[in-house]
Amino acid sequence: MRILLTGSNGMVGRNLKEHQSSSKFELLTPSSHELDLLNQNAVAEYMRHHKPSLVIHAAGKVGGIQANIADPVGFIVENSLMGIHVINEAYQAGVNYCINMASSCMYPHQAINPLKEEQILTGELEPTNEGYALAKITATRLCQYINQIDSSKAYTTLIPCNLYGRYDKFDPANSHMVPAIIRKIYEACKTRAPTVEIWGDGEARREFMFAEDLADCVFMVIDKMLAGQKIETLMNVGIGIDYSINEYYQAVSEALGFKGHFVHNLNKPVGMRQKLIDSNLINGMGWEAGTSLDVGIKKTYQYFLKEVING
Repeated sequence: MRILLTGSNGMVGRNLKEHQSSSKFELLTPSSHELDLLNQNAVAEYMRHHKPSLVIHAAGKVGGIQANIADPVGFIVENSLMGIHVINEAYQAGVNYCINMASSCMYPHQAINPLKEEQILTGELEPTNEGYALAKITATRLCQYINQIDSSKAYTTLIPCNLYGRYDKFDPANSHMVPAIIRKIYEACKTRAPTVEIWGDGEARREFMFAEDLADCVFMVIDKMLAGQKIETLMNVGIGIDYSINEYYQAVSEALGFKGHFVHNLNKPVGMRQKLIDSNLINGMGWEAGTSLDVGIKKTYQYFLKEVING
């Protein structure tokens, strides 16, 4: 079976490519140079020529709070176009199965936690990543509309919690929280700095999942799709536990051996105060995340040392 995987060079894509179940399929993994997802005609021609049976849309312009604030236009335009082009052209080409990778930033910033799928579009979004969230909502709705008008299609959207792991970005300008913390504390250990800065009071809570666990989930969903099992059109994928930002800093400090102190910069933005998703739907299908935070951080740090520092 032929699967088109967009974003194959990103963290999610590379963990999917290396998953043991990937060998059961013929994976099409074009780079952005080989297939420009911002070019609708190019995407349409690729679908017609290669005829995938299933599409996993994992491509996107991604980044943390700093990157989203710096380039809101790029985040809404590029992610909207990629999602519309990939999903709609897959549908137009007769692709029966699609897994669209979304983001928990789609939830209203004042939504009650844990976040349930039906809360999407029930309130205002978090301003610091609104453009990215709007683009992901558009792609999600497109999948749902396709299912509404064509019962032969199975287009589903997975909403992972925050992710970290091998192949993450560690550049402070565009990294997410866990790799950013690893980089900051590594540099502090290297320079023997006495303190490390934390944005805000550190009490905001986040749910982070090791990327390999998401790959497990995706291939489980594929197996059930191909077996003819009815799949919900929208499902959260998380670990069911959140930690404060202070706790993430402490966990990384313990893994790296940092002995200094933390200083809170209360003038910096922190985003939503809590973002814990309800994963009951996907858990009911038989999946649960299997990697603990301490194990995930150690594996991510090992990757950082091997591939980023010494690579």
